[in-house]
Amino acid sequence: MIISVIRRVWIGCLGGVVLVALFSEDVGAQIGRGDDGSQGGFPTPFELSDGWNTATYDEGMKYYTDLADSCDHLTIHSMGKTDSGFPLSVVLITNEDHIALDAVARDPRAVLLINNAIHPGESDGVDASMAFARDLVSDEEGYTKALQKVIIAIIPFYNVGGVLNRNSGTRANQNGPREYGFRGNGRNYDLNRDFMKCDTRNARSFAEIFHLLDPDFFIDTHVSNGADYQHVMTTSQSQKDKLGLSLGEYMHTQFEPMLFEAMRTAGYPTIPYVNSGGADPDGGFAQFLETPRYSTGFAGLFQTMGYMSETHMLKPYPQRVAATRAFLDASLRLLAKEGKQIQMLRQEDRDAYRKQKFAPIAWEVDRNHPARLEFHGYEASRIASDVTGGTRLFYDREKPYKRNIPYFNKYRVSESVELPAGYLIPREWHTVIDLLKLNSVAMRIIKTPDTVPAEIYRIDSVESRSAPYEGHFFHDKVDLTTLTGPMLVREGDVVVPVNQDRARYIVEALEPKAMDSLFRWNRFDTVLQQKEYFSPYVFEKTAEKLLAEDQAVREEFTARKQSDPEFAADRRAQLDFLYKRSKNYETSHLKYPIARLLKLPK
Repeated sequence: MIISVIRRVWIGCLGGVVLVALFSEDVGAQIGRGDDGSQGGFPTPFELSDGWNTATYDEGMKYYTDLADSCDHLTIHSMGKTDSGFPLSVVLITNEDHIALDAVARDPRAVLLINNAIHPGESDGVDASMAFARDLVSDEEGYTKALQKVIIAIIPFYNVGGVLNRNSGTRANQNGPREYGFRGNGRNYDLNRDFMKCDTRNARSFAEIFHLLDPDFFIDTHVSNGADYQHVMTTSQSQKDKLGLSLGEYMHTQFEPMLFEAMRTAGYPTIPYVNSGGADPDGGFAQFLETPRYSTGFAGLFQTMGYMSETHMLKPYPQRVAATRAFLDASLRLLAKEGKQIQMLRQEDRDAYRKQKFAPIAWEVDRNHPARLEFHGYEASRIASDVTGGTRLFYDREKPYKRNIPYFNKYRVSESVELPAGYLIPREWHTVIDLLKLNSVAMRIIKTPDTVPAEIYRIDSVESRSAPYEGHFFHDKVDLTTLTGPMLVREGDVVVPVNQDRARYIVEALEPKAMDSLFRWNRFDTVLQQKEYFSPYVFEKTAEKLLAEDQAVREEFTARKQSDPEFAADRRAQLDFLYKRSKNYETSHLKYPIARLLKLPK
């Protein structure tokens, strides 16, 4: 059965070779042949196999190098190291020769950034992008016009360490390819949880690439896990309410319908990612909320629309690669058409964000207003398990259906903050300063000491995960008290004004209650530990004097003993209560070190 229509590609800058692209379930290969019928041109490793092999790291990089050697419209750039020791490479494709990477963001054309192999077992985008790049530098009708309006950047292999760790077993749910890489990188990080915290060299190099390019549209290629259904392609995209403002509305009401219609026309009816947690999705599901630890959530902090392409794990590998290629095609053609509008809305939203009085920093699903989604599924039931003796979920592919199911794609703000004039980062917190610099945040180093009105957070309580998650004990719950007063700004301290294009990143990185804040990722955990203590027999006299001289403390202490029998019976707790209200108690304990400036220093 033919999965995708036959495509003939006349290679222009690749020397007049004719490439005939075939996708079929039994052959599945895209085969490149010369004019004489012999093997020739630039067929990919996927095409040279029967469609069940994915390119290795060496094969992929050699392929792009050969393309670059044959055509000046394609260049390869190395941007910093990855944890594997290999550089993070980005392939740039334009309709002109050798544009500099640092000139892309200033170019009036729209920019499309495609990221592959963040999870190397999900290699569909690796093979689709190689053929996509080859065809882009041809003079195939349509691409020439698109390249007049769009610059394409492709990261061939993001998780290089995982790509090098090839195997045939770790994707237990997946139908091909024969061999693939591993989800974790060389240090066992899931790189699609690292964009905000930046523990890895990969994430740091990606940030450098991202800000050099300032992409208008970002694609991260994946393969799904979860339920079984008919759709070959689903997408996990920027959540419209979280992306917010004009861009979120435009993406939801205009861009996405056009993109999904293009995919339907290509033969791949596409819906949002089936976020059913492995359960039968027939009862509906909520849209996945991509916080900034994820690639698309990170992109949204900079007003970039992001889509994770999610092909279905159980579909044959050739079909998944073809669907991914169709998604890249549809995205490019739509961006060529809509690029100017998207660029205008991005700048509008950057300006609007920093001018608003309050900014949202956390969201929760609204289950009171579901949309309806045409879902192509299979009838599901519980059947006996021969393994466990219990029951298991079974999808009957002999009983396909199309139904409109509930889709909870509306999110409401659950936490917001009033925007300050800026943030003060004490000079000692250089790792935080460095991370903001990495993300192109404008900041100023104080030369002359000053005193300005500010707000400081006192950390009242923190609830953290009981087991490590991506190398951290993530703080799931944070309670704060805001204290207001004059703040001494010292020479060498860093002021970060909010009135800049990077405002959203600044706020969601530095506000402790933001969903993926640096505080939640343990960047400030040293302030949670008390460093100095007291000996009861020594402090007793100090406590006695404090009670005699401070009426407010005395009244608070007496009231606590009367209302709390456990406290009244605990001598150590009583002395600790008084110690923390004495001049002996360290002021840094449980004080969030980043101040919210109500006025910028001179």
